[in-house]
Amino acid sequence: MTKVSHCFESLRDRSECALIPFITAGDPDLQTTAKALQVLDTSGADLIELGVPYSDPLADGPTIQAAATRALHQGVRLDDVLGMVKEVAPKLQAPLILFTYYNPILNRGIKLFLEQIASAGVQGLVVPDLPLEEAESLLKPAAEIGIEVVLLVAPTTPKERIQVIAQQSQGFIYLVSVTGVTGVRSQLESRVQDLLKQMRTVTDKPIGVGFGISQPEQAQQVKNWGADAVIVGSAIVKRLADGTPTEGLSAIGEFCESLKSAIRD
Repeated sequence: MTKVSHCFESLRDRSECALIPFITAGDPDLQTTAKALQVLDTSGADLIELGVPYSDPLADGPTIQAAATRALHQGVRLDDVLGMVKEVAPKLQAPLILFTYYNPILNRGIKLFLEQIASAGVQGLVVPDLPLEEAESLLKPAAEIGIEVVLLVAPTTPKERIQVIAQQSQGFIYLVSVTGVTGVRSQLESRVQDLLKQMRTVTDKPIGVGFGISQPEQAQQVKNWGADAVIVGSAIVKRLADGTPTEGLSAIGEFCESLKSAIRD
C-alpha cells in the first residue's frame, strides 16, 4: 500500500495537485461507504479521508455532524469501520487517511489503536483536537508503526508555531482555510493565499487546504494559490446523503471527477 508521503512525492514529480475527498463512515451505511471509497478511488481521488463517526465532533459543521449522527444511530462504531476498511483497502489505489477525534484513541490506548488501524490498511491519521503540546505521545508510536499523523495549521496560528507544526507533521500539513468548522462556503478567504506563502518560508512539506471548498472553481483557485492538495468534505458528504445510495454514489463520482479536472487543467 502507498504511504501518504510517497503519494505526494509521486504527484510532485508530475507537478500535480492532489485531490483528497472526505466521507463519513457509516452514512448511510457501511456497505455504501465501502462502495463510495471505490467510486472516489476511480474518479480522481489521490488520497481519501475517512471520518470515524463521533458524538461530539467539534471541528465539523452541520453537514458532517448530521452524517456522523446518522451513522451513530445505525450503531456504527470504530471496530465496524475498521472491519469495513480491512476489506476494501486492498482494492484502493489511493492511501486512506483516518479522521478521528482524540478521545476514542485514548479510550482504546494509543499503541493498540495505531496497530489496529495499520492492520486494517490505514496509511494516515488526522486528529483535529490534538494540540501540538500533546502530539509527541501520538507521533512517536505512529512513526514506529508506519502511520503518518497529519497536523493542522489554523489561520490564526503564529509563524513560530507553524514552523514547529511543519517540522512534526507527517505526510503533509493540513491548512484549515477558515476560522471555524467545516462546511460549504460560497467563496474562499483570500488570506489563504497569504498563509500558503507564509508557510512556504518555513517548510517544503506538502500543504493541503481544507474546510469550505465546495466547487471546482474554488479547488482550482486553491491550487493556483500554491496548495499541494485540495481537501473537500461537506460538499461530498451532502451529495452522498441526497437521494438513494445509488444516486449518491453516482453524484459523488461525477463531482469528484469535476474537482480533479479543475485542478489538473
